[in-house]
Amino acid sequence: MIGGGAAGFFAAINCKLLNPSFDVKILEKTTKLLSKVLVSGGGRCNVTNHCFDNKQLVKNYPRGEKELLQVFSRFAVQDTINWFKKQNIELKVEPDGRMFPVSNKSETIANCFLDLAKKLKIEVITQCEVQKINKSKSFEVTTSKGNFESDALICSMGGNNKPEGYKILKEIGHNIISPIPSLFTINLPSEHIKKELQGVAVQNATVSIEKTKFNYTGPVLVTHWGLSGPAVLKLSAYAAPYFFETEYKNNILINWTGTLKLNDILDDLNEQKLKAGGALLYKTPCFEIPKRLWEFLVHKTGILPDTNWSNLSKQHLNKLCEMLYRDVYKMEGKTTFKEEFVTAGGIDLKEIDFTSMQSKLIKDLFFCGEVLNIDGITGGFNFQSAWSTAYICASSV
Repeated sequence: MIGGGAAGFFAAINCKLLNPSFDVKILEKTTKLLSKVLVSGGGRCNVTNHCFDNKQLVKNYPRGEKELLQVFSRFAVQDTINWFKKQNIELKVEPDGRMFPVSNKSETIANCFLDLAKKLKIEVITQCEVQKINKSKSFEVTTSKGNFESDALICSMGGNNKPEGYKILKEIGHNIISPIPSLFTINLPSEHIKKELQGVAVQNATVSIEKTKFNYTGPVLVTHWGLSGPAVLKLSAYAAPYFFETEYKNNILINWTGTLKLNDILDDLNEQKLKAGGALLYKTPCFEIPKRLWEFLVHKTGILPDTNWSNLSKQHLNKLCEMLYRDVYKMEGKTTFKEEFVTAGGIDLKEIDFTSMQSKLIKDLFFCGEVLNIDGITGGFNFQSAWSTAYICASSV
């Protein structure tokens, strides 16, 4: 097993559970084991998502949707819940569908894996960098801690943001889809919104990229560097190749009302004008927009602070309507989302048999987790694909 992350441990443990006589080793190049498990979900570990319809589940993967439908037919969300339940770990559901251990501690998951590995006598070798893989009758793995031989090899090294991270796999003949970042926040260095509204959250807004069909609706958070929140992160995942090609310089459009059309917004504003009368425009937010953001948008349209609804001009009403529907911000760069770095790219999916997770090029070589060109949006989806592909590796071996 190459890689001591989530997929690597899950595959190794299930190899031993299914085949107790096997000699299983995990080779990890760093001193850190299960690092993503420990930081995921703000240190709570977002194990999976409460989505039991596989056709809906695969829609949360910008890359790998078709292939994962086959994978999830063999090991899906309910299987994950049952697996952890067997290890006396209950999972709970959040309102948005994310699932965490009841303990709210990522150590619960990490310690479960470490304890099982110890109990099952799985040897975990850290600071063991794999330098070369040769295959004759068996695999010969050259590492910084000597050579190892094995009948089967599972690669679960995780995603890498540099092509060099896939060097040993390229050397044995696999095609690598060049890695690019996925799941990142949008930087707005020249925009005032980040200075004035840091910490403001809108529960339902649509974020899109100008002159494209890329858009996502959901919560949006204003941060000290720009825009974040589920809608922004999901947009970054689906539009990852486009953002990369355009060097993260784009006009970002926001519909602060969520999904309302321009005419609907105008109708609602006119109705508010009739109802609110002498009330100050600044002090009466519409569309459930937070007060600070409402004041910012009204000011941005050039409306004076002492303007009340009844004397709001038609010109200013139309400008406010346009602002709410299509507020424009200049994106200049990105920021990785916390420590949960996810990459698009990796092993070309055409070279994998998804009934077994075995390489189509090299017999007894298997792949699982983020080393594959598969990535999900936030919400537990990346871990679910790790558990599922790892379990299939283990059962195939």
